[in-house]
Amino acid sequence: MRKQYPPTVKAKIVLELLKEEKTLQEAAAHYGIHVNQLRQWRQRAEDELPGLFSREQQVSQAEAKQRDELIESLYGQIGRLSAELSWLQKKWSQGVTVQVWSERCQLQKRPIA
Repeated sequence: MRKQYPPTVKAKIVLELLKEEKTLQEAAAHYGIHVNQLRQWRQRAEDELPGLFSREQQVSQAEAKQRDELIESLYGQIGRLSAELSWLQKKWSQGVTVQVWSERCQLQKRPIA
């Protein structure tokens, strides 16, 4: 089974590597992590660090937040419509017509779904 490290531990180790307080071999021996794994973590940090301060990254995070809010509202609407559909199917099997449903919606002053 693979050993998984939390992001905070990875960040701490990579920070030490970037400060060059320890060599890769010393850090690998100290933490019990293979040198190649440490090299990959350090390379990923070096590659992604410039993007941390870019304007595009901030914009994409704002877009992601808007997308998540839209998805959440759409899932809510899907849930409401699914419940309404199942209610209609139940009532249809009991003999309630579409006209009765539209009259009910007009009494509640809401659009027919």
